[in-house]
Amino acid sequence: MGKLKKIDLLVFLGSVTVLAISAFFILFTGKQNNDNANDGEQTSGNEGTEIFWGVDSASKVDEDMFQCVAENFGEPRVWGRYLVDIQDVSVSIDKEEAALLHQKDVDILAIYNAITDATGQEAGIDHANKAIEIAKSLDIPDGVVLIVDIEPSFPIDTAFLESWYNTITNSPYSPGVYGVFDDESDLLTAFTATDKKVQENMIVWTAFPQVEITTKENAPEYNPQGPENSMLYGWQYGIESDACAIDTNLFKEEILDYLW
Repeated sequence: MGKLKKIDLLVFLGSVTVLAISAFFILFTGKQNNDNANDGEQTSGNEGTEIFWGVDSASKVDEDMFQCVAENFGEPRVWGRYLVDIQDVSVSIDKEEAALLHQKDVDILAIYNAITDATGQEAGIDHANKAIEIAKSLDIPDGVVLIVDIEPSFPIDTAFLESWYNTITNSPYSPGVYGVFDDESDLLTAFTATDKKVQENMIVWTAFPQVEITTKENAPEYNPQGPENSMLYGWQYGIESDACAIDTNLFKEEILDYLW
């Protein structure tokens, strides 16, 4: 009888030891997975979608500019750059700059910024064709999104957005739009009045809400506001940094298929 009790005790202790080792393994591997998730890019809460940090700038990216951003904010995965030169506003990207960014493993978001009045079908077609021409001259690959920059002060209507969408869609490229999509914006009103195919297939990069400029490490959770049921793939959450002259962004992983 005493021998049996001793055996039972040994079995019990063995079971406790196995359970303790299993619990430690689960906790350790779980911590490792969390650490790995926080190491690079964040994951959105309810969809499990990977979120990438990036910047955009009106000035040309050279080695000094890239190092300024890397040292002060972190290394971006995405860099938004303008396609059009506008005096005292923006310097357009060129092939040399694109090559440098690609060497740094940075994908480029191509922004068409030659608009001040985004109204009318004719204007939408005309600007879309100009954007396509510039993209081809830069050897931007097929499928890349061309984002039309609609600033809050610009007049905007549905006809412009639909003709931009249709013209870009019938080219080698993909259509996109940038702007402030708050509840009171003319852009949101115009967008939600477009044909259903436009609302469901136009890539949206919103600048609302504005939080503040942050480093990559301290970026907020991905929480943009934009049209419902749209391809809302980008959020410019902070603008006009004192250092390096950049804005800061978060992008859903889906946009990677549309970058240069």
